[in-house]
Amino acid sequence: MTLETIDVVIIAGYAVALLGIALLVSREPKGHDKNTEDYFLAGRALPWWAIGASLIASNISAEQIIGQSGQGFAVGIAIAAYEWQAALVLIIVAKYFLPIFLKRRIYTMPQFLEQRYGEGVKTLMSVFWVALYTAVNLTTVLWLGGLAVSTLTGWDVLPSMAALAAFAALYSLYGGLKAVALTDIIQVVILILGGFAITWFALDALPADGALGGLGYLAGEMPGHFEMILDDDHPAYGDLPGIWTLLGGLWVLHFSYWGFNQYIIQRALGAESLGEAQKGLAFAALLKLVVPFIVVIPGIAAVILAQQGALDGAALAERSDRTYGELMGFAPAGLRGLVFAALIAAVVSSLASMMNSISTIFTMDLYRSVKPEESERHYVTVGRIAAFTAMALALVLAQPFIGGFESGFQTVQEYTGFIAPGIVVVFLLGFFDKRANAAGAFTALIGSVVVNVALKFGAPDVPFIIRIWVVFLLSLVAAAIVSRLTAQPDEERTVKLGDIAFATTALFNTLATITIAILIGLYAALW
Repeated sequence: MTLETIDVVIIAGYAVALLGIALLVSREPKGHDKNTEDYFLAGRALPWWAIGASLIASNISAEQIIGQSGQGFAVGIAIAAYEWQAALVLIIVAKYFLPIFLKRRIYTMPQFLEQRYGEGVKTLMSVFWVALYTAVNLTTVLWLGGLAVSTLTGWDVLPSMAALAAFAALYSLYGGLKAVALTDIIQVVILILGGFAITWFALDALPADGALGGLGYLAGEMPGHFEMILDDDHPAYGDLPGIWTLLGGLWVLHFSYWGFNQYIIQRALGAESLGEAQKGLAFAALLKLVVPFIVVIPGIAAVILAQQGALDGAALAERSDRTYGELMGFAPAGLRGLVFAALIAAVVSSLASMMNSISTIFTMDLYRSVKPEESERHYVTVGRIAAFTAMALALVLAQPFIGGFESGFQTVQEYTGFIAPGIVVVFLLGFFDKRANAAGAFTALIGSVVVNVALKFGAPDVPFIIRIWVVFLLSLVAAAIVSRLTAQPDEERTVKLGDIAFATTALFNTLATITIAILIGLYAALW
């Protein structure tokens, strides 16, 4: 499978347009040097539609498109729980967490932890997040993106990864969050159009009357792949343990990712107002409902296509992460270029967002603590160097860290799950428990890792989603007890909820209601 001239023209046009727009929106008025608020938070001027689009473009990365398409092939629609439950979490975060963060006008999540618990907790989490984003998130997106580009172009994986990394660095290092967020509006449109194109062609290739007929045919032929709640004898029960996907640790992963993750929440911190931030997250929640239809459904269709010999079933069975790259071959010339551009959009948007978050945390929470008297221009330069260094490290680490795992998507979830319970406990107690202190926070954060590792090796048959839920409950109780056995925190460190307005606009309430109603309908239909 190769790209034809028209495909190359479309891809090149996309790349040039994206770089041009990024440079255009990144320009500062004459006589104004880009400061830390401009670079890391887009001058706190992002509107809701840019926030929502950027959230989705950054989130729908290679691990979602490639990883979930592969899981659609191997497991089915049950993997959509990672998308659909996230929509509800976004609504909760927007209503109850964002008002607290924006009231304090913070740059980063570690900065909130410093205000609430002190320097030690902030430093620990800053180091952890920089390491996690570099060694796990960046490496996964690079590897899976490189894998898909390699499948389509015939390039080796390493040059494919290097090309993606260079493109992401070109437009993000200069402009910072503003360049990332505003170009993400274009990225998300291309991404959704390209995703629907792949879905359409995959369904149309089935032995049925058109794409819509193909969807009905698929549901009839593969009923087991259209069940949200898996039975305990299902081969994938260890990753998606039935009812526990609704009652257990998947919520912990969601709140850690969507509520307290710098890579995601940074867009909301750059909003021009609380109302804009909340509407942006509600808009993103609606868009999340669409994602499984453009990444999971094609993966399910690939099962039938492989059985018919239209795809290499043996290769997909050996490594399901190749599914999306194989499906791209169904697109005709021209549209294949659009689909390829959509994949690039997903990958480079995520890479750019992660680079910006790494540079923000490193510069504002670690470097600035050591050198607090430097100029704004100096901190922006340090941020750019940090972002470039992180990308270079990820390029080296991608294949040895991620290349040996069967599913990049599930690998990221499990790695993140080691610390996610502690993160959620620390923030929730920081919000709602005035007695929570630094000793309790350290107990939750360190205990989360220790108990998770102990259970992983001591009880390997327990599904990791259940394990995360158990660790979360233990960490919550332990942190609360330790906080009460040690010194009470200073009054100025606690969150005064009475000073914060949690009321939301009519538009937000409408979007939230629509999202919840659709979620109920989806689960009722696919239970």
